[in-house]
Amino acid sequence: MSNRHLARTIAVQILYQWDFNGKKQPIEDLIAENKNAFAPEFDDGGFIKHLIDGIIQYQTSIDGLIKKFAPEWPLDQITVVDRNILRLGTYELRFDDNIPAKVAINEAIELAKTFGGESSGKFVNGVLGAIYKDMGEKDIDRQSAGSGEKK
Repeated sequence: MSNRHLARTIAVQILYQWDFNGKKQPIEDLIAENKNAFAPEFDDGGFIKHLIDGIIQYQTSIDGLIKKFAPEWPLDQITVVDRNILRLGTYELRFDDNIPAKVAINEAIELAKTFGGESSGKFVNGVLGAIYKDMGEKDIDRQSAGSGEKK
């Protein structure tokens, strides 16, 4: 498992716990607890915090995109795990210039297959694929010109 994939896995666990418990616990505490519980020796170079901070910063826009591209599924009816994998994937796809679009989509699909239900991978792929198609060429080019995925 690559370092970035492990970091994303931990980020999804943090987001799940935060969302499931009504966002009551400070996110910094959840980051520390989850890193200690799942990868105490792991040095992610701040990638987990970067992901969590970005998702929280853009959550309103991210949730708006999910609602727009999954209109049959109100946000509160999407399972907690799928909702937070979609938030992570949407953040990386739309708001993180350093992650290529296809990496963002593929990583989210893999997380959905690992942690979600039987159809989670297809659902995440469909939503993120629709967001990707809706992105203008300028946005896609900007994503492709980013520094790429580092292992």
